Amino acid sequence: MRSNQPLADRMRPKSLDEYIGQRHLVGEKAILRKMIDSGNISSFILWGPPGVGKTTLAQIIAQQLDRPFYNLSAINSGVKDVRETIANAKSTRFFNTPSPILFIDEIHRFSKSQQDSLLGAVEQGIVTLIGATTENPSFEVISPLLSRCQVYTLKSLDKDDLIDIVQRAIKTDIEYKRITIEIKEYEALLRLSGGDARRLLNVLELVVNTEWNGIDPLPAPIEITNEKVVERIQENIAMYDKDGEMHYDIISAFIKSIRGSDPNAAVYYLGRMLAGGEDPLFIARRLVISASEDIGLANANALLMATSCFQAVHQIGMPEARIILSEATIYLANSPKSNSAYMAINEALDLVQKTGDLPIPLHLRNAPTKLMKELGYGNNYKYAHDYENNFAYDEFLPEKIANTTFYQPQENAREKEFVARLHNLWKGKYGY
Repeated sequence: MRSNQPLADRMRPKSLDEYIGQRHLVGEKAILRKMIDSGNISSFILWGPPGVGKTTLAQIIAQQLDRPFYNLSAINSGVKDVRETIANAKSTRFFNTPSPILFIDEIHRFSKSQQDSLLGAVEQGIVTLIGATTENPSFEVISPLLSRCQVYTLKSLDKDDLIDIVQRAIKTDIEYKRITIEIKEYEALLRLSGGDARRLLNVLELVVNTEWNGIDPLPAPIEITNEKVVERIQENIAMYDKDGEMHYDIISAFIKSIRGSDPNAAVYYLGRMLAGGEDPLFIARRLVISASEDIGLANANALLMATSCFQAVHQIGMPEARIILSEATIYLANSPKSNSAYMAINEALDLVQKTGDLPIPLHLRNAPTKLMKELGYGNNYKYAHDYENNFAYDEFLPEKIANTTFYQPQENAREKEFVARLHNLWKGKYGY
């Protein structure tokens, strides 16, 4: 009787000796290895791409330190689940025993309130938090929680790591020990894995299963070649992994095709995602982002189209949503392009980071109290609607950065109109 347990799950390492990759963290004298060996670990976040061992490492640490292990996924857990888990952890702690480990997968998906609910337990040592994320924690994890955790970066698995994982599966898996597997070529296996161990083992399992077919007596040695791997994967469309490397590759190609004004390529990648079971709302959200980032002021209707698409997809659902997504995709791909709004806010944020909170000019400040009025707040403010063409020449930026230009109009019909109006109003100020 063959096991129903997937190969990737069967091959999950149980100890650091079996763990492959991340030598900079768990190799001899590396930071996490030292912490584990000392038996004293603090809360931390593991940041890295899919399939590089974040969850596995957390489980190994809990097992090696012999601590209770609580596992939550940010996808399907709320504040209530977090509080219940913390309460359970608190009830199982006695005197000076080490705190249980709370592992939260995809912690970047937690809302601010969900992350806030962790603060007290982490601060008081009720739990030792280990978070896992594929997104930059600096942007996705709230500052108070981030300040209580170390962040360790996991790297994509290299070629030698991936080959070691395949060899370990062939030599030690309870199923594969029944047959002889000869891997003649690794290139296709490694390329399709994208550095993701889980995906690598899924591809290997698919190819082996189509050759073996679970029959007895056992077949002659199974030979795996590049040609055979590519052929088997092309036959199995389910290999689109919406949580893995292929997910990121295809959405990247989709957005870049829209940016490159190629509606045919964009619709092709849309079809790839829909056929692979991608969430239509995820695609619609990316269309909204693309409409602002890549089309922007060259065609302001693109954002309206994308937003309407998102709402319609939410209300209609599949399979009809495919038509709505196709319409929006083709419209965005055919639209003129400008990233001036995207570049402007990036420039502004960069300057804010460098200059801090510069004083707001007095004439622009709000003056709700008598004292503020006496201090000059709001004095000499020119109310634009009192002037011809609803415009009054004035200074709106802090003095230190007066005349700084963030918005640089680009070469398209709409923004050429903007340039003409700005030039007429500002008479050369800001370079217009």
